[in-house]
Amino acid sequence: MNKTFYYLLAFVVGMIIAAHLAMNADVGEKIENARAANAAFWVIGAVVAVIIWLASPGRSAVSRLKDVNPLLLLAGAMGAALVLAIAVIIPRIGAGATNVLQLTGQVIAGILISQFALWSSPQESITALKVVGVVVMVGGAYMAVTL
Repeated sequence: MNKTFYYLLAFVVGMIIAAHLAMNADVGEKIENARAANAAFWVIGAVVAVIIWLASPGRSAVSRLKDVNPLLLLAGAMGAALVLAIAVIIPRIGAGATNVLQLTGQVIAGILISQFALWSSPQESITALKVVGVVVMVGGAYMAVTL
């Protein structure tokens, strides 16, 4: 598949992430406990992930987890912490501001991850144009959040 498909898929995933985080925050508000909402979302997600894994070829790949640096598996804990944080933040500053600021942080982190080719990311150098893009994005985020 060409890169255009993956660009579009990434865009759609971004929209889904925004909806997912807002839904989690809404559940947390409705039950008055963001931690319980976060736990419920992760349990449901884990069950679905296991079903997808069991229904897919390559089930033996789990045996290779022993070869993975255990620190990389902390990504699961990081995911739970970030979804909980977003569930707390959205009711206080809104989904728009939360997602704009979150996306700005993701873009900056993504550029740095690519610059240093971390975690299987292909190396992509930081260019002057990328720096300008980040500056424009930070300015846009400021405007979107404060104006």
